[in-house]
Amino acid sequence: MKSKAPLLLMEQMIMLLVFALAAALCLQSFTYSDRLSRRGEARDTAATLSQTAAETVRHQGGTPEEALSAAAAALGGTFDGEALKAGYDQEGNPGGEEFLLTVRPVSTDVPGLAKVSVQVEWGREILFEIDTAWQEVTVTG
Repeated sequence: MKSKAPLLLMEQMIMLLVFALAAALCLQSFTYSDRLSRRGEARDTAATLSQTAAETVRHQGGTPEEALSAAAAALGGTFDGEALKAGYDQEGNPGGEEFLLTVRPVSTDVPGLAKVSVQVEWGREILFEIDTAWQEVTVTG
């Protein structure tokens, strides 16, 4: 009579293989979930930074260049004459390298209307982008 030990060993190996595959799928889903959660948090931070920058620039008023120059200090960034750039950390505090905020003037065909484009990059990906506009105040005397 033949021994049933090899059959039992084969059954145990198949069960071990099925368990390993199930564990790998669970680990992969947890990793994907974590990555998705981090991206969502980054997108929320980018939206907050964009809105804050847009409101700060609009509050300064004047021409886009004047507004960006004045807003650079408030946002913790620099204005090089073409764009305002500021770096932020993971929590949205100025001075970090996690997020890059860029605010650029946008030309308009409407006299007296100033407009800028605000975008936040995370790595090499643009996470959030908005435009904002305001009326340039001209003083006549």
